[in-house]
Amino acid sequence: MLAIGRDLGESGALRGLSERARAELVRADTGNDGLRAFYERQPDLVVLDLELPDSDGLEIMATIRALSDVPLIALTGDGEQERIEALRGGADDCVSKPPPPAELQARIEALMRRPRQGDLRPVVLTDEFVEIDRVRHRVAVLGHEVALTPIEFRMLATFAENPGRVLGHGQLLELVWGDRIRERDEVKLYVSYLRRKLGGAAHVDPVETVRGVGYRYRPRLVKGPNGNGREHGTASHN
Repeated sequence: MLAIGRDLGESGALRGLSERARAELVRADTGNDGLRAFYERQPDLVVLDLELPDSDGLEIMATIRALSDVPLIALTGDGEQERIEALRGGADDCVSKPPPPAELQARIEALMRRPRQGDLRPVVLTDEFVEIDRVRHRVAVLGHEVALTPIEFRMLATFAENPGRVLGHGQLLELVWGDRIRERDEVKLYVSYLRRKLGGAAHVDPVETVRGVGYRYRPRLVKGPNGNGREHGTASHN
């Protein structure tokens, strides 16, 4: 179990739960130390305080989510908007600060009972066209670095993890946003953002529209030096 945040260092609920489960409790005061511990220890659960001294807690959560589907509880303030942002950003559950020990313990136990989808995902996804670095949250297109928002980054990584596979709107809503309550138009909007940014950097269209079904990762040049497009290969996991 990994606890990220200064206020979590003395949490009796976390300490008691780890002792009963005979699990190691790893503490990190800062976001950077938390990411380092996460990658080195690969914990079974993360408790993340969104108020960190060195980082934006939502960005730390986005990096963790890009790497793994590990159960994650976010500690938030009392505001409804902060809890909504945390849940949309990848938290499985939220607890307002200061967390009541019994409630925090019950929420952790509930998350630990849920089945997980898989182990730590590849740190870097590459093909002859795109390089996606999950830890550094960087994307390079034919050698040109492209700045993506967390949602754009997750969408591109999701496509690259499923080369050649058609992903429907509902699947993308679940894989990228973690729910299916949004409109299909939001998927279309973010696909257009990806096309605009990657096309602006290197004249590349990363996905193919499969009309009436969804989208498929099939990166290709849409405007080469001679005005002709050509296709590239699909992603490999490193």
